[in-house]
Amino acid sequence: MDSAVPTLTVLGELVVDLLPVPGADAGPEGTAPQYVARPGGNALNVAVAAGRLGAPVALLARLGSGPLASALRRHAELSGVDTRGFVPATEPVSLAVVGLGPDGSPDYGFHVQGAADWQWTDEELAAVLPPATAVLHVGSISSWTPPGSDAIARLAERLAGTALVSVDPNLRPMLAGGPVGAALGNDPDGVRSRLDRLVAVADLVKVSAEDLAWLEPDTADLDGAARRWAARGPALVLLTDGGAPLRIARPGRPLLHREPPRVTVADTVGAGDSLAAGLFAGLLAAGVTTRAALEALSDGDLLAVVDDAALVAALNCTRVGADPPTAADLAAAKQQRG
Repeated sequence: MDSAVPTLTVLGELVVDLLPVPGADAGPEGTAPQYVARPGGNALNVAVAAGRLGAPVALLARLGSGPLASALRRHAELSGVDTRGFVPATEPVSLAVVGLGPDGSPDYGFHVQGAADWQWTDEELAAVLPPATAVLHVGSISSWTPPGSDAIARLAERLAGTALVSVDPNLRPMLAGGPVGAALGNDPDGVRSRLDRLVAVADLVKVSAEDLAWLEPDTADLDGAARRWAARGPALVLLTDGGAPLRIARPGRPLLHREPPRVTVADTVGAGDSLAAGLFAGLLAAGVTTRAALEALSDGDLLAVVDDAALVAALNCTRVGADPPTAADLAAAKQQRG
């Protein structure tokens, strides 16, 4: 990757997703479900999706030990992701066992205590941050799980004003509270506080209605929530709500709604990550690498970028697991839709 090219830098966890094999025989007792291991995690999914779209992207991740680690790196490299920001770690790789609901929505069981992803230090981040970082995307479990979450927040605070900072809470309630969350050092108040710190310096925020229901349980008005989050400081807030219209909020501007494309859904694993990647790829392609440029973007130009991002997410949903489209796939789908 050219060190002078404005780069999307994604910072977060690497997770191996164990996905159920559709239609696989579970055995005579029903006790032997079959799974396939797929590379996953918010950060890896976003980086891979952006790389497949042709965006210059680097991934900063602590690569844990064990036989699955090499597959995680290879998955990123095959999609054009710069993996020089991978930090070798002695802790294990994070593991998620995925169940799928009738509508394709995922349910997760996590095996992440003591994993490599939560141990970031300031020194590690300073050593691997690409100098051409134009967009820093942080989020999901690593952004609100100690002890590494503090180092991530300090990096976001340091880059605020010199690069676009993007935040996606991507909450996993099991890990943010309760006994499992407590074992990781998390509780709901602590997680909300850590996310508040990140949102305070964010230029872009993508948040789902599901996340919002956990963060603000009394919130019923999603339009009002989108406007309120935009008023907290970000220049752009995308509020997703499954297959319902996207809400696009910018301070001092009318709230926009956008209907996502209709597709046959295999599952929704990685849909939000693909949407974010599509947004970043579109902004970089348009030369939007500063907050001033983001604020100056017309509604029409922004909606064109959001529409492409929503199509990226929709195409991902037609495939099993997080399997985002390439730039050629996106172009073909746009042509087909006219």
